[in-house]
Amino acid sequence: MKSFLIVGMGSFGHHLCRELAREKCEIMIVDRDSENLEDMLPYVVSAKVGDCTNPAVLKSFGVDEFDACFVCIGGDFQSSLEVTCSLKELGAKKVFSKADEDIQAKFLLRNGADEVIYPEKDVARRLAVSESSDSIFDCIEISDGYSIYEIEPMPKWVGSKMPLDFRAKYNLNILAIKKNGKVRPFSGLDYVFKKGEHLLVMGHIDDIRKVVTR
Repeated sequence: MKSFLIVGMGSFGHHLCRELAREKCEIMIVDRDSENLEDMLPYVVSAKVGDCTNPAVLKSFGVDEFDACFVCIGGDFQSSLEVTCSLKELGAKKVFSKADEDIQAKFLLRNGADEVIYPEKDVARRLAVSESSDSIFDCIEISDGYSIYEIEPMPKWVGSKMPLDFRAKYNLNILAIKKNGKVRPFSGLDYVFKKGEHLLVMGHIDDIRKVVTR
C-alpha cells in the first residue's frame, strides 16, 4: 500500500484525498486551518494542523518515507514555492505542486517540483490511479468507473499474440500501443505483444486492477 502527504486542503486537496482513499492508499493531510481537515478525517490515517513553510514542521512528518508529496496550497504562491523547495531538500521522493498559471509552474519546477499539476478534478483522478500502482501510467476518465488506461502488458502476454478470448477473459478493449512516446492504433489479433511497450486499454478500474496486480 502506498502512502502520500498532502499539504493544503482546499478544493483540489479534498478531491485528491478522496481519490487516493478510493485507491486504498494511506494519506496524511496538513493545513494551517483545522476546519479544512475535519471532513477529511474518515479518509486519512493522520491529519495535522501546521505551517509547512517552516522546514522544522515538515521535517517532523518524515517526508522521505512517503511515496509522493502533494503541495496543494491555494491563493499563496510564495508559500507553495517554499514548501516545494523544503520538501525536496528534506529528501521527498517525488513532489507534485499545484499551479494556477504557467509562470508559476516554471518557478515550481526550478525549485524542486518533479511535476506541476493544475486544480482540476480529472487531474486528481489520473494522479490517484497512476500513483497507486506501478503498472498504471495514466488514465482518462470516460464515465464513472470506466476510463482509458495506459498499462504494461502482463509478462505472460509478451512475445505472444492476443488470444481470441481476450475481451471475454479480461473484459477489456485494447485501443492502441504506446512506445517511446508514440501512439499507434492496435492492429488486432495478429499483433505480438512486445516488452517495453504500453497498452492503451478501455475498461473498468476493477478489471484493470485484476490485470496489473497479477
